[in-house]
Amino acid sequence: MFKSKEGSTAALVELCLAYLGTYTIYTVATKYYTGPVSRGLPGVNNWEFLVYSTLGGSLICMAVVSIFRWARMESANMITWGKLRFPAEYLYIIPSGICTAVVIPTTTLLYVLLRSVMVAMLIMRGSVIIFSRIIDAIQIKQGILHKKVFWEEEVAVLFAIAAVGLQLFFVKEAGGSDLLKNTLAMLVLCSYLLAYFIRIYIMNYYKNTRGKGCKQDNKAFFAVEQVSASITILLALAVLMLLPSGSGKILEALHRGYVAASIHWPMVVVAGGVFGIVAFSSVFIFMFKGRTATFAGLANRLTSLVAGTLATLVFALFFGGKYPKSEDWLALVFIFIAVGFMTRAEIKRAAELKREGEICEPPAPAPAKA
Repeated sequence: MFKSKEGSTAALVELCLAYLGTYTIYTVATKYYTGPVSRGLPGVNNWEFLVYSTLGGSLICMAVVSIFRWARMESANMITWGKLRFPAEYLYIIPSGICTAVVIPTTTLLYVLLRSVMVAMLIMRGSVIIFSRIIDAIQIKQGILHKKVFWEEEVAVLFAIAAVGLQLFFVKEAGGSDLLKNTLAMLVLCSYLLAYFIRIYIMNYYKNTRGKGCKQDNKAFFAVEQVSASITILLALAVLMLLPSGSGKILEALHRGYVAASIHWPMVVVAGGVFGIVAFSSVFIFMFKGRTATFAGLANRLTSLVAGTLATLVFALFFGGKYPKSEDWLALVFIFIAVGFMTRAEIKRAAELKREGEICEPPAPAPAKA
């Protein structure tokens, strides 16, 4: 994807910057298109945004993996079912894709079902950070992960949770009690958390079970996962659209968002395409070679937290939105402290990987001739 050496610190920084930029653009687009008409914004219905942005994201992912044929995976264990022959890894990557198909719509559903978008966002980001550390503990105990989690990563987790908790503490629009009183929102949140936990576990299982001579092909993993996710989402959407509208308020809103779409739906598809681009760097950070789930989860979620603050600032500057509050800036300080500890951990990890030959040093430049 980039020119830096696979598994190097430079490659990690490039992915985080790509994630930061594309996620900021998508978040600003979301705020803009779903903003109220009274402020001169399009006022696109949340359900319409869900349908068409999901469509745009799926189209981008499917187009890239199809054009570049990323789904071709090298495997030391091929399975034959009749005339079908495929890598054994497909047996758990496809379920990871199904989990992804659950994560995508439940994310937007939580934004719709809760009065406070900030509460939903912080709960989701904080849970992934905690899950990543739990998965490392599980896979170390299972003998799958042979690396230890550095103490700097542990401290970074604490500061990341503090940043999330700080913002959550200051949210006044209904707060966490709104979630506890909303049965449907709780069911959606539980679905999101379970699907994300399984997905992160599978990503790290794939990454940590690559034996010597067995390539860690993140592009192939992404391709198989995204194709299965897109197929699952499109099939589920087709079934929902065929059900009668009177089956419930949510289904009725979903039908209305599709059948009576606003004139802005083509641009919402484009915004969803940006979200599809976000998915590339997001997945590749989670699966970054040689890093623990704790470190990769922190890199992913902290980048998204910074993107959220940056998007709020950009939206305030250009579209009249509210500026980040004092607690947002303080949380950002905690995030940068966490990044500082992660930097120390990355220096140690990169040195460890070089000693073990997992990251090859670039060849020294030839001496200049006299």
